[in-house]
Amino acid sequence: MTDERLGEGLWAALRKLPPGSGVVFRHHATPPTERRTIHRRVRRIAKARGLVLLIAGGVLAGDGVHKRGHTRGLRSWPAHDQAEAVAGWKAGADLLFVSPLYPTHSHPGASSLGPARALRIGRGLGLSRIALGGMNVKRFRRLRGRFDGWAAIDAWR
Repeated sequence: MTDERLGEGLWAALRKLPPGSGVVFRHHATPPTERRTIHRRVRRIAKARGLVLLIAGGVLAGDGVHKRGHTRGLRSWPAHDQAEAVAGWKAGADLLFVSPLYPTHSHPGASSLGPARALRIGRGLGLSRIALGGMNVKRFRRLRGRFDGWAAIDAWR
C-alpha cells in the first residue's frame, strides 16, 4: 500500500517486493499533478519488476482497482468485518484486505481485530484474504498459512 508517509522510501520498498507481489497505489493526500507523476513512476517500476498494480481512487491506469471503480482487471476490497467482506464478494472482488489485524501507525488508538477474529472475516466466500494492519514478516509467519498473503505500509519504513 503506498502512502505519503513512505516518502522517498517508496522506491526502495518497490525494489524489495518479489515479482508477482501487488501494490495498491493510494497517495490520497497528494495533490493531483504530483499524484499522477508518482503514479507514472510506480507504474513503470511495477511493469518492469512484474508487480501487480491496483489503483485506489481516481482514474489512473493499473492492473485493477481497490474497492470502487470500473475494471477489467483485479478488484481488491477492504474488509474490517464480515459485512464488508460480503459487500466485496457481491461487488465482484477477487481478494479481501482483512484489517487491521494489529495496531497501526495509520490509525493510532483504533482497535484492532486480532488474528482469531480476523480469520473469521471472509471465510467461506471463496476470495483470497490478505492480512493488513501492523503486519510484518514475523507476524505473517505466526499465522501459519491461514491468510493468502500480507500487506503493509509501515513495515517498509
